[in-house]
Amino acid sequence: MQQAKSYRISFVLILLALFCAWILNISSGSVTIPFEAIFSSLFGGEVKIDSWNYIIWNYRIPKAFTAILVGGGLSISGLLMQTLFRNPLAGPFVLGISSGASLGAALLLMGASFITGLTSFVFLSDVSLAIAASMGSFLVLFVVTLVANRIKDTMALLIIGLMFGSITAAIVSVLAYFSTAENLQRFIFWSYGSVGNLSSQQVILLAAIVGTGVILSILSIKKLNAFLLGENYAQSLGVPLKKSRLIIIIATGLLAGGITAFAGPIAFVGLAVPHLTRQIFDTMEHRVLIPSVFLYGAILMLLCDTIAQLPNSANVLPINAITSLVGAPVVIWLLVRKRKMLF
Repeated sequence: MQQAKSYRISFVLILLALFCAWILNISSGSVTIPFEAIFSSLFGGEVKIDSWNYIIWNYRIPKAFTAILVGGGLSISGLLMQTLFRNPLAGPFVLGISSGASLGAALLLMGASFITGLTSFVFLSDVSLAIAASMGSFLVLFVVTLVANRIKDTMALLIIGLMFGSITAAIVSVLAYFSTAENLQRFIFWSYGSVGNLSSQQVILLAAIVGTGVILSILSIKKLNAFLLGENYAQSLGVPLKKSRLIIIIATGLLAGGITAFAGPIAFVGLAVPHLTRQIFDTMEHRVLIPSVFLYGAILMLLCDTIAQLPNSANVLPINAITSLVGAPVVIWLLVRKRKMLF
């Protein structure tokens, strides 16, 4: 009873921290907007300068919402993979799904130069890039799903996923070698990751994909808790291994693949946030971990995006670099402080 009360207090504090991180993220950018104007705009008051209102509602709020979806979705996908494979180094990229998204983007951005007349027509819009990355990720997900139905060993599936990642990375390298400097630069900029280039329709679609992945994760809570004790124990509890593993893989594919397609490959978050959450809550119970991992991932992504926004400048630092530079020291400090790693 005391522990449940402690969790409730912790979740209230996390939600408060999320709101503060959201407000801080909305207030940052190349145009300085006072906090008074931001609160006035959010709660229907008058704003002195009309352009501030436009910037807040048409750019900063969608970007902040995207950061929440990206950070939370990647964190849950990392938690699912670490639990399924019982490996603290597993993350959303271990099945090659995100690599498949990178391959789709690379084929569009660097392979388009091999197709006469198509380079600058359809291929260079944000929508076509998201579609290409989505097709790449779901192609790999489809193959991994077929393999998962045929093999019983989860560790063998992990190795096969890593091999898919190696194959796609090799194809991307070949495309990069033969690509023009302009197309290669486009792919490199995409690989930096971004949460600020999505339209309202794309944000809604991303929310639907992430929401589906989160729902599948919530429905798998009992199975995830059983997997922590080993597949033999889970099977003795009546958990259908193949079906459960397939649902977890599909949820991971939706989360990691969909996010990579729309926001680019964002490293570190999916690997580190589950460890960070376990250290703070000191639990392995997924009823606690899934919501807390989502919230911590969202807060981390909002803070990293805020740091990436250089004050009074139109330049934005690569979000991939910021997530690692900010998050890694925090995880190292927690591990040193706790002197143990929960898993």
